[in-house]
Amino acid sequence: MDQTDEEEVNLIRQAQSGDQAAFALLVQRYTGALFNQAYRMLNDAQEAEDAVQEVFLRVYHRLDSFDPERRLLAWLLTIGSNYCIDRLRRRRMRWLTLDDVAFWLKSDRPGPESHALLDEQRATVQQALQTLPDTYRSAMVLRYWHDLSYLEIAEALGVSESTVKTRLHRGRKMLADALDHGVL
Repeated sequence: MDQTDEEEVNLIRQAQSGDQAAFALLVQRYTGALFNQAYRMLNDAQEAEDAVQEVFLRVYHRLDSFDPERRLLAWLLTIGSNYCIDRLRRRRMRWLTLDDVAFWLKSDRPGPESHALLDEQRATVQQALQTLPDTYRSAMVLRYWHDLSYLEIAEALGVSESTVKTRLHRGRKMLADALDHGVL
């Protein structure tokens, strides 16, 4: 366990013992990551803000269930992912949308032209991502935006590691097919 992990475990312990300042520090540190995840999954800033509040409320009530052997961020993202999936199910399984795909898109051209091209490419990839089933999109968000391991994704989604690998493989293939064939 490195120093950061130890510090997080200490903050959790302090929060478990009722230290509101420690919990506030956890909220401050991880709001951005949880908002990012919720926004990418729900595609609505207001709904993402509500999701972050609900996730931290759930975290507060479940502090005693935190396993210090896990990464805190993975635990938080698991709760966030489950909450967002539940919200999506209540929407009758509408498509997830992702609006920022910079990790796939690189441009060597400087200036406004490259920004316009990048925006156009992002929109194209976003449309392609919308064609993916939510199970594939969830795995891809956790892997490529939050850099979780296969095991962490499996825990977050409640599936096996082999299922995660399959979903990532199929999701990448579906995305590539959609982009190659312009099926948007």
